[in-house]
Amino acid sequence: MARILIVDDSPTEMYKLSGMLEKHGHEVLKAENGADGVALARQEKPDVVLMDIVMPGLNGFQATRQLTKDPETRHIAVVVVTTKDQETDMVWAARQGAKGYLTKPIEEAALIKAVTDALSAPSAE
Repeated sequence: MARILIVDDSPTEMYKLSGMLEKHGHEVLKAENGADGVALARQEKPDVVLMDIVMPGLNGFQATRQLTKDPETRHIAVVVVTTKDQETDMVWAARQGAKGYLTKPIEEAALIKAVTDALSAPSAE
């Protein structure tokens, strides 16, 4: 299955998302903030990144922009996973290059569908 990087500063969210993904056969990588997430994505080249928005330091919008604008990582699909549910946040995430947007709390079926959709979306290469 896919290699998925979760970038989230919440240990609880990390645990829940990891459990859902691993149950469906995905390999999970983890980063606790945006800067570490960008560095790990560059190093490991996961298939999908699940990106929280509200994090200390480099936030999810900034990290998403760095990944989607970098020729080394722009092929990696980013799905935003956040508590922010305003239309403006969704539009801004898309402008940063995100291929999907999920609002917490995450339903397992919605998570798996978002990952499947991200994997089948055309890349920016």
